[in-house]
Amino acid sequence: MDWGRFAQDMAAMARELLAQESVDSTLGRITGSAVELVEGCDASGILVLHDSTVQSLAPSEQLVIDSDALQARLNEGPCFDAARTRGGERVFRIHDLTEFQPRWPSFVPQAQKLGIGSMMGFLLYTEEEELGALNFYSRRSGAFTQASELAGWLLASHAAVAFSSARSHAQLENAIATRHVIGEAMGILMGSHHLTEDQAFDVLRRYSQENNVKLREVARQICERGGLE
Repeated sequence: MDWGRFAQDMAAMARELLAQESVDSTLGRITGSAVELVEGCDASGILVLHDSTVQSLAPSEQLVIDSDALQARLNEGPCFDAARTRGGERVFRIHDLTEFQPRWPSFVPQAQKLGIGSMMGFLLYTEEEELGALNFYSRRSGAFTQASELAGWLLASHAAVAFSSARSHAQLENAIATRHVIGEAMGILMGSHHLTEDQAFDVLRRYSQENNVKLREVARQICERGGLE
């Protein structure tokens, strides 16, 4: 591997990640960079676990989706393990899926049928949170070397920071938007029913609880309709 060229490409990728405008575009650039920059990588994706539910984020091709779905169905697999690790292994590299893998006896033979020859993955984490696993796939056995693993580690480190930052930014934007729409709805109720600010918010809260509708959705309906029906 030409490490000088790789360092330049990694720096360019890091700048591009900072320039992305959404979580989805950030994740898409991460998995796209995996295929472009990591030697041996044919496909890439990010697997996230929500309790026992598997979510495939920014898969570069159908192979990733099929692998994630297989691991979810079997409740077994290397990407699955990497995504749910807690203080344990943060990387895996399977040199050859034609060899017996005692940790994943059900997954490996079915992964072979999907056309996967070798795999590698890294836990995406920051000091504050664990975000899922960045996974690399090759259709060839023995595609991932020590150099591939080092390159993957570097990419995963940049990816974790970018992913966390993009998600925090999206959450902040969502919170600001929610406050704005709730404030607008309260203003409508205060003007149409001669309520105080506290009384208007109490109306919103009670309607939300009694109808099992999120507060933001109640506020949005009021803004659209000019009041509660």
